[in-house]
Amino acid sequence: MNATLQATLKTALEAERERLVEEIAEYEREGQETLSDVSGENNYRDHMADQGSATFARELDATLEGRARESLAQVERALERMAEGTYGVCSRCGAPIAEARLEAMPAADLCISCKEREESA
Repeated sequence: MNATLQATLKTALEAERERLVEEIAEYEREGQETLSDVSGENNYRDHMADQGSATFARELDATLEGRARESLAQVERALERMAEGTYGVCSRCGAPIAEARLEAMPAADLCISCKEREESA
């Protein structure tokens, strides 16, 4: 992989890391804001349907926050591989990861063949 492409991908990964950190912080802020509702500090009694909707929204936010944290970890690992000089090499078989794959998914750590095997298992 040429240095220009790697620099471009590093910039993309750093921007994605920043976006994910902000997204996670927003989920955490929203979680704190709704904590008073969950703890019963709400002066008004909600209808059961409203409580169910609120529970669903909290669970959805928790799921989305979890996915954002997983994505952040993948981005961090990709940046670590860049620093170590192992970026662009499949972590399973050691083959080069196609540049087109890295352009589409800069945090990818598996080549297409290994990823297909992982998904079919």
